Amino acid sequence: MKAIVITGPGAPEVLQIRERERPQPKGTEVLIKVYAAGINRPDVFQRKGNYPPPPGAPQDIPGLEVAGLIEEIGAGVTAWQPGDRVCALLVGGGYAEYALAQAAHCLPIPDGFDRCFADAASLPETVFTVWHNVFQRGRLQAGERFLVHGGSSGIGITAIQLAKAFGAEVFTTAGSDEKCAACEALGADISINYKTADFEEVLRELGADVILDMVGGDYIPKNLRLLREEGRLVFINTMKGSKVKGADEVDFGLIMRKRLTVTGSTLRNRDHAFKAALTAEIQKHVWPILEKGLFKPVIARTFPLAEAAQAHAFMETSDHIGKIILVNEWS
Repeated sequence: MKAIVITGPGAPEVLQIRERERPQPKGTEVLIKVYAAGINRPDVFQRKGNYPPPPGAPQDIPGLEVAGLIEEIGAGVTAWQPGDRVCALLVGGGYAEYALAQAAHCLPIPDGFDRCFADAASLPETVFTVWHNVFQRGRLQAGERFLVHGGSSGIGITAIQLAKAFGAEVFTTAGSDEKCAACEALGADISINYKTADFEEVLRELGADVILDMVGGDYIPKNLRLLREEGRLVFINTMKGSKVKGADEVDFGLIMRKRLTVTGSTLRNRDHAFKAALTAEIQKHVWPILEKGLFKPVIARTFPLAEAAQAHAFMETSDHIGKIILVNEWS
């Protein structure tokens, strides 16, 4: 099969087409003929050498989510058959003609998707991340106030729509007026251009019950000050750093006085049983929202799989709104 391989740590150009042996499913695995694969920030970090895959995962083929048709099934698989249309969360290997997935980490492609495989490939990584961090760890409830940073990212567009569908009041930050308008079109009640306004000042009187942060750095003390009593701050990344620099100190007394919860997680290294349970909960709670049209994928742009390098370069401009998808032109 053809695959996009990281030939060495570096710029997007290190992503090259190579021939590889087609993997064979064993036990509870399925082999998916990939029609589309989502691009995510962890793919970029892996390409740069900063996010090594876990043991047993493909070491030089990135890609954490795909959509396509099941080609073969392992001997222990009973829930799927060859020809089934699925999207799946992977530990890697998605930038290829074929990819292995655990059967229990696959979901049926929701009914009614206009761009069936491209839309479906945009879902697993962001939906799994948002459901676990916002609704499980963050315990977001209807009527609460929710702030997500990076509202125009894949995580952001998912978090805005799901939080709104489940009855929360939604605030977000984004890096341009155009991105803020897009966030509001998706349901955000307030969207703040962080380049022209201080989100803490804008939201000071309102506060938030749950904050999903992928920024870190100087956002950390602002987030803590914005949280209301019993508030929850959930980290999924720290793109501006995991430490606070400068004069703005973190007052951990706020955590005690307001009884705050500070938590966070990463997804890729979690075990099979955790991801299987998460898959089942998402199919039960999120898939009906998708099929009712209350949450829709937002695709910024698609690229042929052979142009993965160009797609990574586009992601690193941060000019996009929504997900970037690779479409397998070899299928």
